[in-house]
Amino acid sequence: MKVLRKPQFWASLQAIEDYIAQDNPGGAIDMWLAIDDQVSKLADPNFPRRPGRVQGTLELVAHPNYVVILQQTLDVVTVLEVLHSAMRYP
Repeated sequence: MKVLRKPQFWASLQAIEDYIAQDNPGGAIDMWLAIDDQVSKLADPNFPRRPGRVQGTLELVAHPNYVVILQQTLDVVTVLEVLHSAMRYP
């Protein structure tokens, strides 16, 4: 299965890294890598994901503080966004 990351995902991931880097530059890089590693694993259709809160989406809890929003077809996972779990969504 192919994993396609939308520009908004990259922008959100960068914003997360920038925020964490204010206090912990090394931790910011580690968080970026941890989230993106989890997203890469979505290529495996058996990698856990849950039904999304918005119809037609799924969610990956990439970290206790971060949820990745995605859509999936038979052969493509489209990663839409990564959100802090405290954010009101939808």
